[in-house]
Amino acid sequence: MVFDHFGFLNLGGWELLLILLIALLLFGGRKLPELAKSLGSSARELRKGLEGNETHQKQANEKTEAKNAS
Repeated sequence: MVFDHFGFLNLGGWELLLILLIALLLFGGRKLPELAKSLGSSARELRKGLEGNETHQKQANEKTEAKNAS
């Protein structure tokens, strides 16, 4: 099969197919694209928030180091 393992989850092709089938039954064909879009946008926002937090932390560390150096 094309899907030997899916990333770090070690999901094979059959497991992935079963999950997709269950999602199709639960949400229906019309809701799945909307669900995937909202999941993608929320992951994007989370990534932006984490990157912003790292930038803020670096700036705070630089200010502290500059203050301690003087």
